[in-house]
Amino acid sequence: MKFKHLSMTMAVLCVTAGASAATPKLGIVYDAGGKFDKSFNQSAFEGAERFKKETGIKYIEVQASSDTQAEQVMRGLARKKLDLIAAVGFSQTQAVQKVAQEFPNVRFVLIDAVAKGNNVSSILFKEEEGSYLVGVAAAMASKSKKIGFVGGMDIPLIRAFACGYNQGAKAVNPKIETMQNMVGTTAAAWNDPAKGGELARAQFDRGVDVVFAVAGGSGMGTLQMAKEKGKLGIGVDSNQNYLHPGSMLTSMVKRVDLAIYDSFKQMQNGTWKAGVSHRGLKEGGVDWVVDKDNRAVVTPAIEKKVNEVKTNIINGKIKVVDYRVAGSCPV
Repeated sequence: MKFKHLSMTMAVLCVTAGASAATPKLGIVYDAGGKFDKSFNQSAFEGAERFKKETGIKYIEVQASSDTQAEQVMRGLARKKLDLIAAVGFSQTQAVQKVAQEFPNVRFVLIDAVAKGNNVSSILFKEEEGSYLVGVAAAMASKSKKIGFVGGMDIPLIRAFACGYNQGAKAVNPKIETMQNMVGTTAAAWNDPAKGGELARAQFDRGVDVVFAVAGGSGMGTLQMAKEKGKLGIGVDSNQNYLHPGSMLTSMVKRVDLAIYDSFKQMQNGTWKAGVSHRGLKEGGVDWVVDKDNRAVVTPAIEKKVNEVKTNIINGKIKVVDYRVAGSCPV
């Protein structure tokens, strides 16, 4: 009788899970950059919006201005008995770790970091691969043979971008000079466009003529300065070519939108799984962009070379070192 009762209980649970999966209750928590940062968070927002438009299923969205607040708002969403909460950004790792343990029936997806738990999906990107591509483009486009990098918060993730960028550039020209600056060491580093512009100006004054901005909102200042000084900028995360057509060499896109869209879709169709996944060039997680806004500055030679390199990274002929794994950059 006990076994029969257990089977019936499991059947009820399966039916309940199936019913909730069809119209999941979803939430998304943006980090300090905000959903309209024209970069990382906005990409996540666009993925959620695409899901909403296609399915008619709405989602709750909140922004966490600090790590402490992230935990509070996440717990608030979990209490609403949501099926899935998407946490955008590594800064929410501890919040996800803690709240996921408190609410084992709520599922979480964490972008850019790993949190443990049977109800957590951690999605990481191979930023070094996409950055390698734009490094190749930068080295080929640079006339001064001096290229720059402006990062936001000085953390291993941002150094992984810089390291991939340097590897790509040095593969084209071992003698190319690279200059690197970080906006800061706290979350405020993502929202200081004035500082982003100042760092770019200093690099331009030293001869840099192409700069890769990986700094969230601060990167807006970097790209604006590139336009003002007649230099070339490279965008990040979202396609930022449209911001300054003609002075944007390209953008290294990181498909956070697809990560969010896929996660929501998986909850809807009942295929969501916990665990850690990595998205690189092969998985369509990162890429570079050529469109109407940068077509004039991307020569046929640059496009051909970058696409050759892309193919060789995908098929394993080119190995890009991940700074986070190696602990240092080989170039």
